[in-house]
Amino acid sequence: MPLGFVFAAVFLIFAKPTPIFMVVGISLAFIGLLIRAWSSGHIRKNQDLAVSGPYKYTRNPLYLGSFLLGLGFMIASGVWWLILLFIILYLGIYFPVMSVEADELTAIFGDKYKEYAKKVSLFFPWFSNYESDGKKFEKELYMRYREYQAGLGFLAICAVLMAKAYFF
Repeated sequence: MPLGFVFAAVFLIFAKPTPIFMVVGISLAFIGLLIRAWSSGHIRKNQDLAVSGPYKYTRNPLYLGSFLLGLGFMIASGVWWLILLFIILYLGIYFPVMSVEADELTAIFGDKYKEYAKKVSLFFPWFSNYESDGKKFEKELYMRYREYQAGLGFLAICAVLMAKAYFF
């Protein structure tokens, strides 16, 4: 069973959501969802180096959005050790993945990616002086990558947390 499913089961079993934790956590998770949506409308995987939209501020906005989504739901759970466990697992898994992907992008885009990587943060957003290519968000890309599924997952987890808060 993949680690994500095990962690989801642990989350569902041990979550003790309260209204205040849910408001704070779900708000943060929603910001993560928006970042993922924004990012997906700017990326053409392995065809073009994405440097517009959120890619002007971080090289990995999809991972950042996922991190904020997960962190928000962990906060909504109301259980401090779930938050800590999530952060440790996420950073331990995804920072090595980002490093491998950086190598792959260097192989594909060469000096263009190297210059981009010098000026734009790997993960945490930073106001860079990197010149965006000016491309706009494309709904077709958002739909192609089925990013709307993240929104459906967001709604499902919110429903489970609300049910757990009010009925269990």
